[in-house]
Amino acid sequence: MAYETILFEIANGAARLTLNRPDRLNSFTVQMHGEVADALSSVEKRSDIRALLITGAGRGFCAGQDLSDPAVSPQSDLGDALELRYNPLIRRLIALDKPVVCAVNGVAAGAGANIAFAADIVIAARSAKFIQSFSNIGLVPDSGGTWILPRLAGQARALGLALTGEALTAEKAESWGLIWRSVDDDQLASECDKLMTRLATGPTRGFAAIKSAMRKGWLASLDEQLDLERDLQRELGRSQDYKEGVAAFGEKRAPKFAGR
Repeated sequence: MAYETILFEIANGAARLTLNRPDRLNSFTVQMHGEVADALSSVEKRSDIRALLITGAGRGFCAGQDLSDPAVSPQSDLGDALELRYNPLIRRLIALDKPVVCAVNGVAAGAGANIAFAADIVIAARSAKFIQSFSNIGLVPDSGGTWILPRLAGQARALGLALTGEALTAEKAESWGLIWRSVDDDQLASECDKLMTRLATGPTRGFAAIKSAMRKGWLASLDEQLDLERDLQRELGRSQDYKEGVAAFGEKRAPKFAGR
């Protein structure tokens, strides 16, 4: 597929997906959804891709849905837009068996904010802002917002963000535990590059298990989670990466993980 609304690059084991509609603050259209879905298929299928970075072109990360798109006109069924496009996107990002990093370079509003929060690690420029803008047009937070936000920020803060639509700064998002780190704007690219190098050369199977276990833990009992940890350790203990990690530790050298 030829991409017109995104950029997609692969280098050194990492894929970089850039939302590329800067004149519209990278807001989503049906076309962009299709292109993002196609790029994610490559990430899912290719073993040489071991980590994914998502960011936005220009001065914003993503302003959510482009309200000028006919697919979300007042005459359309907004439930269909979620069922066909946003919900599959969130499910795929969370289920992806490779680390997903979001580099938030500016405003992340509406679905754009919740797509970022669905990533495994979020690094934001200090000028970035997260806005649950749905109440401004009479809607409910979607793209997992009503599920992810209370778990990350707590019920009181999640409701405050959703009901008021107030902008949340990157620094406050970090202090609330919504994102991993906020950095100076001119440091965002270099910080993300260092992180992607680390993730793309790390123990891929172990990373996948960490993602899965952490997400399942939100809904599991302690006994269920202890059993899951046992099963995952049993499986990972047979991996090449575990053997390499132990050998490297004993030899006092950096491990060379193969992702297997």
